[in-house]
Amino acid sequence: MASAGACGVRYILLTGPPGIGKTTLTQKACEALQKEGVRIQGFYTEEVRAGGRRQGFDIITLDGHRGPLARVSKQPTGDQGRLREYRVGQYLVNLPSFEGLALPVLRAKPPSGTTCVYIIDEIGKMELFSQHFIQAVRMVLDSPGSTVLATIPVSKGRPLPLVEDIRRRKDTKLFTLTKENRDSLLPEVVAAVKGALH
Repeated sequence: MASAGACGVRYILLTGPPGIGKTTLTQKACEALQKEGVRIQGFYTEEVRAGGRRQGFDIITLDGHRGPLARVSKQPTGDQGRLREYRVGQYLVNLPSFEGLALPVLRAKPPSGTTCVYIIDEIGKMELFSQHFIQAVRMVLDSPGSTVLATIPVSKGRPLPLVEDIRRRKDTKLFTLTKENRDSLLPEVVAAVKGALH
């Protein structure tokens, strides 16, 4: 069984306001880790734009599968026969698409004797509509020797219980991205992830 990193950190979290570069930093960290032979699995989210306007978000697994996470949608039509809608602001969340891509990569166990970094971008309001996702994240966090690089939203408004639970863990290192530091944090983030593996 792998142990927590030398400094006791197993979970590296990136936070900051929307659009600050959490996903970009996560992608760069993934590239750097892969170049060093670190096994990674998980997903990230990406804006979908058309005509210069944000239309929604896609989920993209690190093995190349892509699907809709959320799209801009008008208010519900009021059809009584429709399934429950999950909304964040103007976005309608596509829970079946999200779960169909995120859950397999979080539930997949690395081969015996190998270490793996789970990439979870993001643990946010849209994703947390899924109880199955919450269970899968908790399973990863509770797995002995697991290492996680994840993005979380800035604390504001009503707290997200899972996010706050992770944020408060003693084995978590939190990086807060700002315009001033976002371009210089990559070496620190990669070092923290690699340190968590040893």
